Amino acid sequence: MQKDIYILGIESSCDETAAAVVKNGREVLSNIISSQIVIHRKFGGVVPEIASRKHIENIMPVIDEALAKANLALEDIDAVAVTYGPGLVGALLVGLSAAKSLAWALDKPLIGVNHLEGHIFANFLNDKDLEPPFMALVVSGGHTALLHVKGYNEFELLGQSRDDAAGEAFDKIARVMGRPYPGGPEIEKLAETGNPDAIHFPTAKLDNPYEFSFSGLKSAVLNYLHNEEQAGRAVNYNDVAASFQNAVVNALCERAVYAMQQSGLKNIVLAGGVSANKVLQNRLAETMEKIGCHLVHPTPILCTDNAVMIACRGHFMYQAGMRSPLDLNAQPSLKLK
Repeated sequence: MQKDIYILGIESSCDETAAAVVKNGREVLSNIISSQIVIHRKFGGVVPEIASRKHIENIMPVIDEALAKANLALEDIDAVAVTYGPGLVGALLVGLSAAKSLAWALDKPLIGVNHLEGHIFANFLNDKDLEPPFMALVVSGGHTALLHVKGYNEFELLGQSRDDAAGEAFDKIARVMGRPYPGGPEIEKLAETGNPDAIHFPTAKLDNPYEFSFSGLKSAVLNYLHNEEQAGRAVNYNDVAASFQNAVVNALCERAVYAMQQSGLKNIVLAGGVSANKVLQNRLAETMEKIGCHLVHPTPILCTDNAVMIACRGHFMYQAGMRSPLDLNAQPSLKLK
C-alpha cells in the first residue's frame, strides 16, 4: 500500500500570511489565511514594511493552526513547501525563514515554490481529473501570461504582459475612481450595473499574439476621466468600470483563443487573483466552449494568495525528487519559466 504524502505549504509573498496541509497533492486538510487587507486599505495599497512586520507576528500561529486543523504533528509532515518568489522581499523572507527553520529542525526536505506556478496548480484542487498538458492563463496583480503546461514540472512561457499586468490596471483605475484597495473586486462590483458598451476603450494590438499590454488601456481610461472632469460633465463610474472590464476581458479571451487554436490543446486553466472575476470566468468559459475547449478555474478562496496552492505544487516537485538547499534565498523578481 502506497504511503500517504503530507506537504506543509507556507505562503507570505505579499499581504497574506498563509499555511496549509495537503494530502497526496489533491486533498486539502487545512487552509489557514491571515489577511492584512483591512490594515493596508487605508494606505490605498500594500505597504511592504508593515506587511513584513505583520508576517512576523502571524507566521507561527498560522502554521500551528494549519497543523492542528489537519490533525497532524510536525513530525508527520513529509516536506515543507514555501514561496520564495516573486513577491515583496521582506515578506518572502519571513515565510522562507520559517520554512527553512522547520525543515532543518525536522530533517525534512525543503521545497522552494514559484508563487505563480502555485497559482496554476490551485486548479488541481478544483478538478481532480485535470492532468497536463493544458494551457494556463495567469492573471494577477503583478503578472499576465500564457503558459503551455507540458507536464507537472515542465512549462513553456508563450507570452506575457509587456507593461502593466491586468490586475495592476484594475487597482490603478479603482484608485483613481476613489475606490478602496484591492481594486479588482471594486471594479467588478461597479460594473455589475454598468453598460460594458457605453465607452470604447482600445486595447493594444501587438505583433506577438501571445503577449499583452494594458498600459495604453489604463491611460485611455484616465484620459477619459480627466476630459470629462475638465468639461464639467458628470461621470457614470458604473459605465466606466464595465467598459474598462470589458476591454480587459476581451483582450484576455482573444489571446487565449489564439493560443488554444495554435496548440491544439483542449483544456485551459485560469490562475491568479483576477481569475476570481466572474465576468472573465463566464466569458472565457463561453468562448472556450465555442471552439470545443474546456475551462477550469479555482474556487474563490484559491484564486487569491493561499498556501494550499504552494503545498499542491510542492507535492508534485517532491514526487519528482526536486529539493531546495537550506540556504535558499528570496527572489522577489522570480520569473515564470
